Amino acid sequence: MFNKEVWIEIFETIKANRLRTFLTAFSVAWGIFILIILLGSGQGLSNGASKQFESDAVNSIWINGGITTKAFNGFQPGRNIQLTNEDYAMIHNESKENKITASYDRGNRTLTYKNETGSYFTRSCMPDHDYLENCTVIEGRFVNDFDIAQYRKVAAIGVPVRDALFKKEDAIGKYFNVDGIPFKVIGVFTDPGRGDNDRIYIPVSTAQRAFNGQNHLGVIWMSTGQATIEASSQLAEKIKLQLAKKYLFDPNDEDAISVTNNTIEYQRIMNLLQGIRLFIWIIGIGTLIAGIVGVSNIMMIAVKERTKEIGVRKAIGATPNSIISMIIQESVLITAVAGYIGLVSGVFLLQMAQKFMPPSDFFLNPSVDINVALTATILLIIAGGLAGLFPALRAAKIEPVVALRDE
Repeated sequence: MFNKEVWIEIFETIKANRLRTFLTAFSVAWGIFILIILLGSGQGLSNGASKQFESDAVNSIWINGGITTKAFNGFQPGRNIQLTNEDYAMIHNESKENKITASYDRGNRTLTYKNETGSYFTRSCMPDHDYLENCTVIEGRFVNDFDIAQYRKVAAIGVPVRDALFKKEDAIGKYFNVDGIPFKVIGVFTDPGRGDNDRIYIPVSTAQRAFNGQNHLGVIWMSTGQATIEASSQLAEKIKLQLAKKYLFDPNDEDAISVTNNTIEYQRIMNLLQGIRLFIWIIGIGTLIAGIVGVSNIMMIAVKERTKEIGVRKAIGATPNSIISMIIQESVLITAVAGYIGLVSGVFLLQMAQKFMPPSDFFLNPSVDINVALTATILLIIAGGLAGLFPALRAAKIEPVVALRDE
């Protein structure tokens, strides 16, 4: 029950011991401030990692050609392993239910339209590439099977490319040059990946013809759908064994063919971030506990200083429960107010970081979930009560006669 006289006395005690109260409150506020900042930073790292993987399909396998580094069946190391259209067909037949794409040519090329010129990343691809790249066609269409089969000179372009070359014109159906070769715009896309919009996609068969690529491929990229890490790892190993058999290289030669399982990489990063978040919680809670212990120690000192006063109270009829209640209420007040200040300061700093920090590929939108913030506040108030409990119990046990003799 609210007792006005008790609260007046609590505020008088706080006023009379400003420095002690400030140092106690600061240790608590600093503890929760650090906890909020650490949790927000951990979330920022997690958001950055998720954004990195968001630009491409997470469950996927990349296959790149390489150079052998081990002798095998009479062949000396140093042989170049060049992927071809036949390898694409073989891998596609191996898992037809999965999306798959391949690329021969990728790099910056000069694009021109009327008086506009610019250098943009040009990538040859297969029809499933938009799925694996996580891009969305907003006008027209993407590269399709007919484009591949008929070697069509067509291109899907990113929004920035459209805006730079065609200005306010409708780009669909217009022709522009790619290193002097005319291509027709069939679609405009947008991509969540940072930097993935400043590019164009053309059919891989067309690129092989136009840029003297024969039947060569630089990379084959396929999705693994909802396959588990074990299943995707088995598929990746099976593909490598098939290529090792075809090109006669040691299956254990890591440089002959690079087969990267993004599912494993994604899980590894997520596990690392989970470990970082756990570490952050440990550090943050440890800092908070240190502040709470400081509150408890300060309250013990306060009880020692007020021994005679407590003795007088008990001598005129104050009950042990009233003594305990007064000490705990003072402790909770200091802890709750200081904790709230630390909480608000931490959240405010994270919001300022979101607003003013420059864009980063690895750190994005640091924030704290509101439920976590509320839980931290409630736990802080409970901890404040516990911090004052033991000094309060000590105060309740003081005998009036002993207290009155205290100097």
